[in-house]
Order: sequence, then structure tokens, then C-alpha cells
Amino acid sequence: MGKRIIQQARGHGSKTYRVRNAAFKFHVGYIHNLEGNYDVVKLENSSGHTCPLAKFNGKNGAFYNFAVDGLYEGQKITFGGQNPGDISRLGDLPTTTKVFNIELRPNDGGKIIKTSGNSGVILNKNEKTVTVLLPSKQEKEFDVNCRATIGIIAGQGRLDKPILKAGKNHFIKKTKSKLWPRTSAVKMNAIDHPFGSGRGKRPKSKIAKKNAPAGRRVGLLRPRRTGRRKK
Repeated sequence: MGKRIIQQARGHGSKTYRVRNAAFKFHVGYIHNLEGNYDVVKLENSSGHTCPLAKFNGKNGAFYNFAVDGLYEGQKITFGGQNPGDISRLGDLPTTTKVFNIELRPNDGGKIIKTSGNSGVILNKNEKTVTVLLPSKQEKEFDVNCRATIGIIAGQGRLDKPILKAGKNHFIKKTKSKLWPRTSAVKMNAIDHPFGSGRGKRPKSKIAKKNAPAGRRVGLLRPRRTGRRKK
């Protein structure tokens, strides 16, 4: 009998593959009763996020949000303002405004566009919805009462410099308990992976069955087309 392959072991959720709680010790999101002015108390470096975080404090309480490019400690941000770093409802912002950390539903705290150097652009709006161009070049409609932060998230250029040493990648992956270095499937034994053994090293030609179990559903999961291509 073969042992469970890596995909099954990761899905089991043991401590080996579970993200450490310390990686996400900061809860990022807008508070419910957001209004007035807030001071930037401190900038934090979170190992579980790709950009620096900012702690805001005001009359209705404190919360963490992703730092906008150029933010500094002691700066004031306004709810309903139009400057970079301010938080506002999408319906109150003009078109072509760059925004990030957008709420999918009003008052859910922010769910989309949360990685360093990214932002969305407001394309058009009507009485009920606002259309935003996402970093993936897809257009998505949001409720006019959904809140967002104006500007571009700090940390742009994070991926420009290559990872020069294996040790650096080791600690990057270790933060989120990701398996690294990754062993190629065709290099494994047949008992460890469906692509294993020294025979038939053409994994891209293997298309997983639609109703295959988790351990067998590897490789080309959803190909755009199958069969021989006609000339």
C-alpha cells in the first residue's frame, strides 16, 4: 500500500503544513464605524504580508490597514477624503481614481487588492454600482457603499530583484509553512506520486479525470482543449 502523497498531507492540515499564528498576528481591515480623521501611529513589518502595515488611531478606535506608497508616521488620513491614503466609499470617488483593499460587500473590512504595488482603477459608476479595473485586467462591479483606500499599496518593486541565495527563499517559504524546496513529481517513486517512476516522463500529456480522488487529481486539471490538433 502506498503512502499519502504530498497534496493529501498538506490538505490534512497538520502542523508541518499549517501557517504559524505569529505570521498573521495583525488583523487588517476597516472598523465598522469609520468616520473622521485618523493618525498613523506606527508602521509595522508583517512577515505574513507582502507590504508594510500601518496602525491608525482615531476617536472610534484603532485598526490596521495596508500602507499606501509614501505613507509616514504622524500623517493624518480622512474618511471620505480624496488624497492618497484616505479611505472613502467607492461611490464618492471620481473615475480614474486608483484604489486598493476594496470591500466585496459593505462593511466586510476589505477583501480584494491587498498585495504590494497593486491597485485598481475606477472606470465608471452609476447610482448603485461602481466598476473597477482590477490588476488582473478584469472588470468587476462593487456596491457604491463599499469602502476602499486611495492610492497604490507600498512595496512596489518587491519582485524586481531576483532571489540570489537559496537561504533567502527558505525563510520566505518558512514564514507561511510552504513546502520548499519542491521536488519534481517525475523525480519521485511511483509509490509517492502518480507521475513517479522512470517510465513515461510526459506529465503534461496526462489529463486528470474529472471525478478522480484528491491524490490522483494532479497534472493538467482543466485543459482548454483535448485531442489531436487538426492542421
